[in-house]
Amino acid sequence: MATEPWLPQALLQRKRNGEALDAPALRRWMRGVAEGRVSDAQLGAFAMAVCLRGMSAAETLALTLAMRDSGDCLDWHAAGLDGPLLDKHSTGGVGDLTSLVLGPLIAACGGYVPMLSGRGLGHTGGTLDKLESIPGLRSEVDPTRLQQVVREAGVAIVAAGGALAPADQRLYAVRDVTATVDSIPLITGSILSKKLAAGSHALLLDVKVGSGATLADRGSAEALAASLVEVAHAAGLPTRALLTDMGEPLAGCVGNGLEMRAAIDYLLGTSTPPRLHELVLLLGVEMLQQGGLAADAADARRRLCAARDSGAAAQRLQHMVALLGGPADLLERHVRYLPGAACRVPVQAMESGVVSAIDASVLGMGLVALGGGRCVPGAAIDPRVGIDAIVAVGSPVEPGVPLAWIHTADASQAAAVRERLRRAFILGQRAEPAPILLRRVGACSDAEVTA
Repeated sequence: MATEPWLPQALLQRKRNGEALDAPALRRWMRGVAEGRVSDAQLGAFAMAVCLRGMSAAETLALTLAMRDSGDCLDWHAAGLDGPLLDKHSTGGVGDLTSLVLGPLIAACGGYVPMLSGRGLGHTGGTLDKLESIPGLRSEVDPTRLQQVVREAGVAIVAAGGALAPADQRLYAVRDVTATVDSIPLITGSILSKKLAAGSHALLLDVKVGSGATLADRGSAEALAASLVEVAHAAGLPTRALLTDMGEPLAGCVGNGLEMRAAIDYLLGTSTPPRLHELVLLLGVEMLQQGGLAADAADARRRLCAARDSGAAAQRLQHMVALLGGPADLLERHVRYLPGAACRVPVQAMESGVVSAIDASVLGMGLVALGGGRCVPGAAIDPRVGIDAIVAVGSPVEPGVPLAWIHTADASQAAAVRERLRRAFILGQRAEPAPILLRRVGACSDAEVTA
């Protein structure tokens, strides 16, 4: 008897009508996505249906496992590592460069960090786009190369590659241009499918809240954190989540090359943006304790500071960059390798006041308008453009004082976005910066892991 043909539109109709999708149906769907039997139009329709209709916890777990199983999973048993495999993921933010410094710091403290990262989504930046602003560096690697880089450098911040969660790679790109970035089931599946495929022993999630985050309101961010922790534990991956503020850029800049330079300056100790430093230590302490690499929080903090002060973390970044095809002298010549755009234009305050808030999403979309982000999947971006010297919340300003500087290819391009960027800064009489840590999700008694 002939086998009944598989019709992708049948699953789309079920989800459109609000029906729950079972694990076999989702496995078949994600295999179809990975094998190219689902079109981009059908994939966009699926993303929109999930965004509008939602998914139960059971559906979200099934979705995540189906995305993981659309490709290979890494096996580290033969890798000969002498420390725990630890991973961290941010849900995305404007000016969030934390992964670029935290991965090398954890590696310098004895952990191994296979960090499968993504590109920019909507107004939020992508770690891979920032890394690839380094000349010659290629983040697309196969699993064998990924494991080699982790063994030798202790950290590999790379793309998942075609073999790991390939269904997510297609869905990720479609979400960026179909207004479905903020779906909690889709975010959960995207993040965790890659993390589960990478085979880490423990995961720390930095769930962003605020105008520069994928999910701006705290209620949605808390729901996402709960979803991520619940699904990760159900899939067998010990996970904690921290809700942290993303109401302003962490290092006073937005843009791929600018943020990469800021990350290197931080690791070299030549610049210590206070909010970035506080968040890096907060996340690093959690990770070292998860991996059994520190006796307590004070010991973890001491180890992280020593790894930075000694230059050991910067050397880990340098080694990783060289293994991925980048220059071997990046630390010494990073300003040359990561030049800003040719034209710098100030965004000046029009009145006196104190910066009481920043709409960081406006900064993120301004970067996209300058050519530093994407409007369609796969579009080329200019790593040189961006916005820097962004004044912090709580700063007093006077008329004519720059609120930020635009790095652009030409002055006319800056003029098109300058007024929009000026509106991102809300002035008042006084203001206090929001605390970095808003909430922890996941019991502190979670089982710790060791190698």
